[in-house]
Amino acid sequence: MTITMKRVLIDSLTLLSATLLTAGCSLAPAYKVPTVANSTAFKEAPAKTAGTGSEMGNWKIAQPSDQIPRGQWWVIFDDAALNDFEEQALSANQNLVAAAARVKEARALLRASRSDLFPTIGAGFGPTREKVSPTAVFKPDGVDIPAETLWRAQASASYEADLFGRVSDAVKASRAESEESEALLRSVQLSLQADVAANYFKVRELDAELQVYTQTVSLREQALKLVQSKFSEGDIAELDVARAAAELETARSDMLTVQRQRAIAEHTLAVLLGKAPSDFSMPSSPLRPVQIRIPPGLPSMLLERRPDIAAAERAMAADNARIGVAKAAYFPLLSITGDAGFESATLGDLFKWSSRAFLLGPLAGTALTVPIFDEGRRAGNLANARAQFDEDVAKYREQVLQAFQEVEDNLSDLRILEQQTQTQNEAVQASSRAAHISRTQYTEGAVNYLDVIDTERTVLQSQLTAIQLSGVQAAATVNLIRALGGGWGDAATVGAAGANSPKRGLPS
Repeated sequence: MTITMKRVLIDSLTLLSATLLTAGCSLAPAYKVPTVANSTAFKEAPAKTAGTGSEMGNWKIAQPSDQIPRGQWWVIFDDAALNDFEEQALSANQNLVAAAARVKEARALLRASRSDLFPTIGAGFGPTREKVSPTAVFKPDGVDIPAETLWRAQASASYEADLFGRVSDAVKASRAESEESEALLRSVQLSLQADVAANYFKVRELDAELQVYTQTVSLREQALKLVQSKFSEGDIAELDVARAAAELETARSDMLTVQRQRAIAEHTLAVLLGKAPSDFSMPSSPLRPVQIRIPPGLPSMLLERRPDIAAAERAMAADNARIGVAKAAYFPLLSITGDAGFESATLGDLFKWSSRAFLLGPLAGTALTVPIFDEGRRAGNLANARAQFDEDVAKYREQVLQAFQEVEDNLSDLRILEQQTQTQNEAVQASSRAAHISRTQYTEGAVNYLDVIDTERTVLQSQLTAIQLSGVQAAATVNLIRALGGGWGDAATVGAAGANSPKRGLPS
């Protein structure tokens, strides 16, 4: 073995050893989920539902568990129509289909990124017509080298050694982005389920209002007949007839307004179900009061359950890996390529054993590229990667704070609504009693018709307010489930009547 060959062998082994030592050595900062503002319990959580055992009674560090199936949480409302609509939405909603497609896109990009960890192999076949200079074949200047045709059948391979973790960090970033897209899919799914339930209860609330208006119009029609009869007998002036007619038409107009609102709500629900509004209709069914208490658990559990928080955390992990990719640009890049196959001047001689040829080394493109000057490109890319990470850290912390706020808002809504609906129901009973008395007294001539109008307006407004509060209570219950991240394992819901009410667990 000549001295030159020994030197080439030693250099090759040295380069290979350096490659193996640095391969996969990541330059990305050690990733750690940033700390966020937290508390040991929700301020608005009722004492009875703040915890359901020793585990829920103590603060614990949140562990990512957004991938846990949330189940059919809407079945706690015990409404067959709602159950059917939820299933339809999950199979046909176009926003959900788009989110699922984005997951496929992210997974495809991950597969493409992972391919950089392995060599790329290809093959080729065909003729090449070429004319080389005398220098290329070590001939004196001026010698005419004739053009010739070369046939080649060769396989080629190329590979970028994962020096300083550039390739592996890029794969880590793609994997985190894929997981982010999956978490966003679950977030879209949860939002869809909650929107379907909220719009469903809105339609039912408007059905209840229409029922009240139908009864009101019927009573106003009876009142108009009574007033017209008294006017015909000369007991009252025509002014009372005009007032009674005006009240009747006002009630009819208000009923048409509610009908218009119901039609819009029904169209919105149809789109959520992936249907054309013209192909969808709901039979009238007034809203039943929703008397369900949702156990909020601990704030740390919220961080585990919310898919949007999980997506924000995965975005930070991807940015952290991108910092490693940007740092690796400051260090050498080793690309190894080679060709092997057959080469001859004629097609008939192409596959002879003597026609075999290969190229491996600098002539075939093996190169250890060392960056020297790029006018701040690498520094800018690194600064950008770090800034993106800082931005997503801020977004993550803000997302957590918003999640806590959403839970507190809905807990306070339900706490106050429970008292408000009870008070409003008492107001409905009192106003109905007052209206009955005023109508009786008007029939007997003890009061004028203005008193009757005032009491009936109060009854109508009290009834509408009670229905609207029931609708708000149903929506707040749905929104609380949404804010908590959906249904969960064996946590129990407590009936609004008290601790002795039957308990129904949210399905896992």
